[in-house]
Amino acid sequence: MTDAKLNDQTSLGISLKWLIQIIIIAAMVVWGYFGLTSKISHLETDVLRMKDSVTMNSEFRVKWPLGQLGSLPADAEQNMRLKFIEDDVSSLEVHVDALRIKNEQNNKN
Repeated sequence: MTDAKLNDQTSLGISLKWLIQIIIIAAMVVWGYFGLTSKISHLETDVLRMKDSVTMNSEFRVKWPLGQLGSLPADAEQNMRLKFIEDDVSSLEVHVDALRIKNEQNNKN
């Protein structure tokens, strides 16, 4: 047996067919790795968006009924109509009270 030494003059005999297969396999491994990392990154982004949506929905669910996020135009119109009705009822109560007082005074005489 000869003592094999490795140096810059050492040559390696490999067929072209094997070299091409090794290159193709290496390319497929690299392509698969980057495909997986891209998919993982995309899924992480989707999870962050969903968490943000859940947070915003929870905030909306709590703050909307309390009136901290404003109101709909229909609510503003409804509130305006209720205010008008309250004022009308208040003025009617004043008239009814005046009529009761007048009626009591007429009954005493």
